Amino acid sequence: MKAFFFPALKLSVILMVLLCGVYPLAIAGIGKFTAGNGDGETVQYKGRTVGYVLIGQKFTKDKYFWSRPSAANYQADAGVGSNKGPTNPDYLKSTQALIDTFVKHNPDVKKQDIPAELVTASASGLDPDLSPAGAQIQIARIAKVRGISADKLNALVAENTEKPLLGIFGPAKVNVLKLNVALDEMK
Repeated sequence: MKAFFFPALKLSVILMVLLCGVYPLAIAGIGKFTAGNGDGETVQYKGRTVGYVLIGQKFTKDKYFWSRPSAANYQADAGVGSNKGPTNPDYLKSTQALIDTFVKHNPDVKKQDIPAELVTASASGLDPDLSPAGAQIQIARIAKVRGISADKLNALVAENTEKPLLGIFGPAKVNVLKLNVALDEMK
């Protein structure tokens, strides 16, 4: 018993020091060299912080691009999926309500053309990005409300589209907060 106890105790103490002290400090130090100095990259508009790049925000006005729905109501401290399956009656009802709302505000769009990301929440409920198609399908509504040509809005979406990493890893995406800030700056 003694032959195993002291080596196990030593290993436990060493691992606690490494994993509870050295590793967190190393990660915090590395974070200081990232955008936002480890506190998260923020988006500025007119000299003030309007949000974080990696946390989705709710946009419901017709003059803005809408974000992906959130199961956590866009609360970063409550980031969670709904855990409701595709046959759950509550899930089906809430998804249908989102579809109906989208079609009401975008009457030129057919239900079958709505990207799934605009009527279903992400796993975390905080997804800040849309696909370019998810942004483009909203252009007609925004062009009408703001009196901006669809061509200019298409160009704005293209300018704010992040390509896949190295051209192959992950999908192309548009950060909705950055896109809406660029939309407000467009005059």
